[in-house]
Amino acid sequence: MLCFRMYWPDSTTIHRPPGPHPVFRHASKSTESPPFWDSLPQELTNLTSLLYWPPTPGDGGDLLASTSPQTSTYHLRGPAQATYELGGLLEVILVARDHWGRPKSHGGDLFQARLLGPESKAGVPGDVQDLENGTYLVSIPLLWVGKAQVQMRLIHSSEAVGVLRRIWREKRATVDFRGYFQGMKGAKETVVCNVDPHSTGVKGPTCQYRDVVSGELWFCAQPPTLPCNSLVGHSAGSYLKVTTRHDEALLAWNVTDKLLPQGIPPILVSPAAHWNIVLALPPRPPCHPGLKSPKPSGFYYQNTWHSLSCSGRTFPTADSILGCLAGRVVHMIGDSTLRQWWEYLRDTVPSMKSVDLHVTYQAGPLMAVETTRGIVLHWRAHSWPLRTARTSVASLHSVARELGGLAGGPYTVVVLGLGAHFTTFPPSIFVRRLAGIRAAVMALLAREPSTLVVIKLANTGYKSVYGSDWLTLQVNRLLRAAFAGLRVAFVDAWDMTSSLALPDSIHPGRLIVQNEVALFLSFICPT
Repeated sequence: MLCFRMYWPDSTTIHRPPGPHPVFRHASKSTESPPFWDSLPQELTNLTSLLYWPPTPGDGGDLLASTSPQTSTYHLRGPAQATYELGGLLEVILVARDHWGRPKSHGGDLFQARLLGPESKAGVPGDVQDLENGTYLVSIPLLWVGKAQVQMRLIHSSEAVGVLRRIWREKRATVDFRGYFQGMKGAKETVVCNVDPHSTGVKGPTCQYRDVVSGELWFCAQPPTLPCNSLVGHSAGSYLKVTTRHDEALLAWNVTDKLLPQGIPPILVSPAAHWNIVLALPPRPPCHPGLKSPKPSGFYYQNTWHSLSCSGRTFPTADSILGCLAGRVVHMIGDSTLRQWWEYLRDTVPSMKSVDLHVTYQAGPLMAVETTRGIVLHWRAHSWPLRTARTSVASLHSVARELGGLAGGPYTVVVLGLGAHFTTFPPSIFVRRLAGIRAAVMALLAREPSTLVVIKLANTGYKSVYGSDWLTLQVNRLLRAAFAGLRVAFVDAWDMTSSLALPDSIHPGRLIVQNEVALFLSFICPT
């Protein structure tokens, strides 16, 4: 059984940059866990259960024996019908096959299923159930009237997933970073930094940096001459070589994220007799924190996202957005996919003006204000580990530190969006980060329960060993588990970026972002 418990390096004093102290790479370990560890949901402390994925027998050594998108097939579970009833469920059997066309005898592939309605500008993700015998049961709800087409994609073969899983759990890091040190007399030195001292690549002493609020750790190789407390800058470093030639063949573009040959002709969905409706929307409450997420969480119709958990609204004009955000102070903390929300609001509302804070744009902090309605929008990156252009260390604040400085209240909105920068490290690194953030969210809601906290799940887009959709799927499992039981709202960016036949990108286009923001605003202004 794979269980993780966090162990923290010994430290006689706690420092926050720019006041760190050096520790040696082979420093002893403390058995003391962070004080907030016991507050975590039980499922987050047992990663074996939470991150279960069917294993791939053997080592995947025969490339032609891996799952092929060209030969894998799918068909309807039952007999074809002339029309299908709105609100029903379409079931499909998918058979994974190798490059010789032979059926696979085990599961573990990452397939993506969706139902598309091009004429209706509609789309919904399907649920792919791995039967662990080479076949998959795909269930897709029929939610709109009209023509629809099933589409299947092989994102990664089970053998490729085996590569990703091995690297994710066994490698300490697949990227590194740069730390920039500057002395009082102008001397400058640059070293490698990372999430643990081993990943800095040095055998000598390292500088340790601990966030005084959350306990988050960061390490840099000790500069040749300058002291550890002279760290002034941070940036992305290098992508590390972590794959073999065989690994790379299993992850190659020609077998990754490929459509399967069409196995089912287009279907026609009709309303039930005597019903003149075009959408199958169940009764839903107004959007509010604490709602459980159904599967799927929603669907597109006429390019508009319809949540299945709550009655989301649209905000088609600048005035409608202003009316919703009036008087609010919004704090967005996360990665660049969340920064897209900030940019969308800034660009969509003409009277929303950004304030030049003379910082590195990729890391922030960024701020925009609308003075007539009293609106303030903040965005800042989530601190280390952060792949960014060189930025000041003083600008890097942990999420827990930011939340700890908020009074909260009915006019305070917090949005957290993390994930993309954590796929390059073992899951224990993200669990440690989430432990501190959960504790900070609990404290914020305890002192001011009327504060709205929204969690943006990570979206699809990456297809490499450094940030695959399979890795993102695991990150989202961790995110949901970390905030289980708390009165927070979720925006399921995974479903929203995997429902339509649009170009896949880690930074989705305006249509997707507009719908993500509309759902977010629906939690602020449910009616």
